[in-house]
Amino acid sequence: MASSTLQDRATGALLGALIGDALALGPHWYYNLEEQRRDYGEWISDYTDPQPDRYHAGLKAGQLSQSGYLLTMMMRSLAEQGEYDEEDFCQRLETDLFPQLDGTPISGPGGYTSQSIREAWRRRVQQQLPWSQTGGHADTTEAIERTLAIAVRYAQQPQRLAEAITSNTVLTQADDTVASMTVAYGAVLGLLVQGHKLNTELSNKLMKLVKTGQLPFHAVTSDNLQPPKPGDPDPPRVGRFASPDALLSPSYMAAAAVDPEIRIEPAWKVSIVYGMPCAIYHQLPAAYYLAARFHDDFESAVLHAVNGGGQNQARAILTGALTGAQTGCSGIPQRLLEGLEHSHQLSELATRIAAKV
Repeated sequence: MASSTLQDRATGALLGALIGDALALGPHWYYNLEEQRRDYGEWISDYTDPQPDRYHAGLKAGQLSQSGYLLTMMMRSLAEQGEYDEEDFCQRLETDLFPQLDGTPISGPGGYTSQSIREAWRRRVQQQLPWSQTGGHADTTEAIERTLAIAVRYAQQPQRLAEAITSNTVLTQADDTVASMTVAYGAVLGLLVQGHKLNTELSNKLMKLVKTGQLPFHAVTSDNLQPPKPGDPDPPRVGRFASPDALLSPSYMAAAAVDPEIRIEPAWKVSIVYGMPCAIYHQLPAAYYLAARFHDDFESAVLHAVNGGGQNQARAILTGALTGAQTGCSGIPQRLLEGLEHSHQLSELATRIAAKV
């Protein structure tokens, strides 16, 4: 594969996330892998229809879930405004999404509405609270799934990336640990769009951004996690997050992916190693592992994410963005691009954002 450009990597990250969402639409949330294989066979290799009695029933292969709908909404806002405009994004939620919801899980675009969005809907629509009070306590990756577009847009501006992602995250998820892990994922994605690889050196690069005040994490260690010397002052807090540990996780997963004495075979069993559930602390390690292991093989990365069952849609979205940023759009198989509904329009939208990176 030819080396990718900045714009190719940015486009690949955005389309990779959307492809991951659509690939998992049919087999979403099978916690019993025997049932998943009964309905979809031993290996899911393409877009599939959801079963009539499961999540997203009525949708068709290649379509997006509500996670994809929200990511697309964020992408449109970024493309049309040229930058992250929170007022514009909130207005889109109020006019385009919230009128389609009723506060129940099985409702809205994509046939399912996540916990954090349901809570934001209740607080904003039913209780008429200001946006500063709409964040709930869901410990999931739902904010990552839309703010990854912000990470792409500000890939070369880590401080702005962190500020915008934090601000958007707390609209729906108010927990600081969730927010810190969401920002950390965005910072990782930003470096990958720049052209860095998801490897054992990436966390050191992230920590240097902490030291220069570009990422809002508190750290007391010196370079390479060496302890502070007696008499060293407590470093000034450059932001709201107490610990930078979320920035260290990616390189540990990358180390596991290349260590010959650590084998997860087949790779889809990463969902069993790190956990099938929805929580962010299950999802991120699996996505980092798959994106590091298959850094130059987009199809293998996302298909192993999908075939692992459980909350495979979030896993595939996160893995798709990270791997797409490494392979570039030019490294995504054409059949996966063509099978995505409205592929041409989504590609144009991603290209518009990539042009501003």
